[in-house]
Amino acid sequence: MTTPKVISIVGPTASGKTGLGIALAQALSARGEAAEIINADAYQMYRRMDIGTAKASAAERAAVPHHLIDIIEPGDTMSAARFQKLARECIAQLQARSVRPILVGGSGLYARAATDDISFQGTDAAVRARLEERAESEGPGALFAELKRVDPAAATTMDVHNVRRTIRALEVIEITGRPYSASLPRYRYVIPTLQIGLDLSRDVLDERVEQRTELMRKEGLVNEVEGLRGQLSVTAARALGYEQILDYLSGPLTPERENEAFALIAQKTKRLARKQMGWFGRDPRIHWIDAMDPDVVSTALDLVDRADSGVFETQDNGVVQPIVHHLGEVKK
Repeated sequence: MTTPKVISIVGPTASGKTGLGIALAQALSARGEAAEIINADAYQMYRRMDIGTAKASAAERAAVPHHLIDIIEPGDTMSAARFQKLARECIAQLQARSVRPILVGGSGLYARAATDDISFQGTDAAVRARLEERAESEGPGALFAELKRVDPAAATTMDVHNVRRTIRALEVIEITGRPYSASLPRYRYVIPTLQIGLDLSRDVLDERVEQRTELMRKEGLVNEVEGLRGQLSVTAARALGYEQILDYLSGPLTPERENEAFALIAQKTKRLARKQMGWFGRDPRIHWIDAMDPDVVSTALDLVDRADSGVFETQDNGVVQPIVHHLGEVKK
């Protein structure tokens, strides 16, 4: 008997991935098929970083088992390479128990690391430190200009403002002596997977981001971050929401500055959502469904059944072809 495909639910932040993952797992369970969720969000793996990462609630996690949430301390560092090993081990363990894994998360690289033909190059702390010093002294634009010169193919896939990724690309080039673009992932599964993408309009997405940001404020994000000060790794401290509140806590604690911090969080979250849609929109294998459709769970179940039956498989390269792909305003 063929092993049922892994399900990977992707889409921008605040699009409803957590809710769909839980509802889909429950719908599968109702018809006699066990399913559990594997977190693919980079920051939800950190303990005590709860409000700002919008983790599933205790009740939601009690309803459907979740894996790879709260697995490292805030002072630790998660990487895509580390996650890949953990996720693939978790997938294998669940499948060995005849449980279908459902990957849920907005970290595009992490979602693909779990199931795609991706290998990760090593790191060199000295090279990384030197590049980071250059970014500080020369400015990120200088590093990106260098990347465009030495590896224009890689530069075309990156955002000039994403300094960390530019540094990583130059680090790999120096360590390996090969273009960074040569190591970029291909759209090829090594673990049979169905990707379901949640699509919604820019206006609705912006409204959801505003609502989520305000909810984080009411739930006590400021207190959460204050309790973590001095304990966050460099990577964890850069998490969206945490970085802005840390900046706020470093100065006068006035209502005006707090308002500015949360306005900046909402602004940056909307920008992140656009980038996420650009990232996911380049993957031709994703089956996009309307996040606002009241029958979204039934639509997802139909996709699961069709994927398991082999309807979407091509004869030449095994790439799944999407049947619904309407990113609409979000890609503009």
